[in-house]
Amino acid sequence: MEDSMAWEELSGIPADPPEMRNRCLQCRRPVGVCWCPGLPSSPLNAESRIIILQHPAEVKRCLRTAPMLSLSLEPDKCLTFRGKKFPGTKHEGLVEILNDENTILLYPTADAVDIAELPRVGVDGQSPYNLVLLDGTWPQAKAIYHCSPALHELRACKLVGVPASEYVIRTQPTEGCLSTLESGALSLSILEGKEWLKDAMCGPLRYLCKFQLDNGAVTHQSKEFLIKQKTYPKLIGKRLAKQLRMNPQLSS
Repeated sequence: MEDSMAWEELSGIPADPPEMRNRCLQCRRPVGVCWCPGLPSSPLNAESRIIILQHPAEVKRCLRTAPMLSLSLEPDKCLTFRGKKFPGTKHEGLVEILNDENTILLYPTADAVDIAELPRVGVDGQSPYNLVLLDGTWPQAKAIYHCSPALHELRACKLVGVPASEYVIRTQPTEGCLSTLESGALSLSILEGKEWLKDAMCGPLRYLCKFQLDNGAVTHQSKEFLIKQKTYPKLIGKRLAKQLRMNPQLSS
């Protein structure tokens, strides 16, 4: 009897896969949560290029900002290479970029200089830069750097005295952390002496955060801030976390 009821229930399941939500052709997000209205009215033609070296796991993240960066600029001004070690055989054209004397890396090495100290584009004959960004979590970015000797040969620079991140719906590791979009936009505005670039490029992030906050999201402080305030949740193992999800009364 139980078997027949089970088969009857299974027979009621539709054979066709469920309908997927319509997706924006630009950002590939569901239309209802698309952030494209925040993009510049037309892609920006910066003088320098941004080169994104992206960890493969970053593609699966829901609220990533690298696509905002690439869609804010003209296609040839933002190139993305994916992998865990660079350059690789599949990274066509990257070797030439890394060998260019005007290629710089945004990464806080021991000898990294303040990016504001670098010559601005167009001043004293300074050519446009190739600005390399490592896209991933901090541990992933460190792994990419340490596994890619070619990156160690680049001039390293860092952002000093950065403003608070506008990515307020995501918990940042420390107070000085910025999203990939913000890091690229701020760096580009400094290198080219165009403050308006950062504001124009960060439009999609502001649009996304406003939408999320208007629909129930809350602002997040950094992990560093929460730890200092002794309000950061104590880390627990996966096994205990699973038990608490299955038995909510255990956490009361």
